[in-house]
Amino acid sequence: MTHPAPRPTGHSHPAAPTAHGNHGHPAPGQGAALPDGLAEMLDLDAGLFAPHIAGLTGRIARLARGPVTRVVDLGAGTGAGTLALLERFPGARVTAVDTDPDMLARITATADARGLGARVRTLEADAGAGLPGVEDADLVWASASLHHVADPAAALAVVRAALRPGGLLAVAELDGLPRFLPDDAVPARPGVEERCRALLDAVHAEQVPHLGADWSALLAAAGFAVEEQRTDRLALSAPLPEGAGRYAHLVLGRIRAVVEDRADPADLAALDTLLDGGPQDVRHRGDLVVRSTRATWIARRPAA
Repeated sequence: MTHPAPRPTGHSHPAAPTAHGNHGHPAPGQGAALPDGLAEMLDLDAGLFAPHIAGLTGRIARLARGPVTRVVDLGAGTGAGTLALLERFPGARVTAVDTDPDMLARITATADARGLGARVRTLEADAGAGLPGVEDADLVWASASLHHVADPAAALAVVRAALRPGGLLAVAELDGLPRFLPDDAVPARPGVEERCRALLDAVHAEQVPHLGADWSALLAAAGFAVEEQRTDRLALSAPLPEGAGRYAHLVLGRIRAVVEDRADPADLAALDTLLDGGPQDVRHRGDLVVRSTRATWIARRPAA
């Protein structure tokens, strides 16, 4: 899950770039190891925004027609979505799909540890190429994963074929990495976070062009009926949940790695003061706010 060399339906996670400027996973077929801290960052994101995820799964449950027993988590990452879906739909079995076997092994271990192993199947696959053995699903969940696909139309056709008539597809996307600090967080370099974010957005425009796509139009073109669309602007402020400072540190560290060759050296130095353990470090600031914009679409494969 996160953002440079985009990987089709990778992990379910927020935009979390690696030093290459993508989302934090290797390109398909490279088999590279996950960047340090990525799994932790994904789990922290899921914990911090758990109420948002619970709200989305609740809306899906209200739109479902009949029982939800066959679920696909597309780009499952560390399995946060899989676990949320198992909780929301206690009669369901979830197929967790990802291109990274290490992530899938992690999901299996977590499910087994929680006594849920019998309800979880893993599938190493790229949805852009097909989902072997997946059919008649009641629900496909794609959280922060579809923007990685090289060809959205082809991927949506695969998803549509995997759903039963009347089944639902839930797409959740972000506008990029969360924001954390006021403009004057580093008095000597006001606005440093926004300037680095602008540089990161330029990288994403080059390497992850479907980030921020109009999924309403893409879903309609693929033969889905969009039944709900909404955008939530989330903000977590003091008292912050546990892990918020560590989350900010991991995300800003990845931003720094991506923009290192593009940013003004003075901005890099200012960013370093937010990461170096000193008095301005994000892990113990009182002015930290975790802001994230998350868009969701719930669409149905028509019954006819």
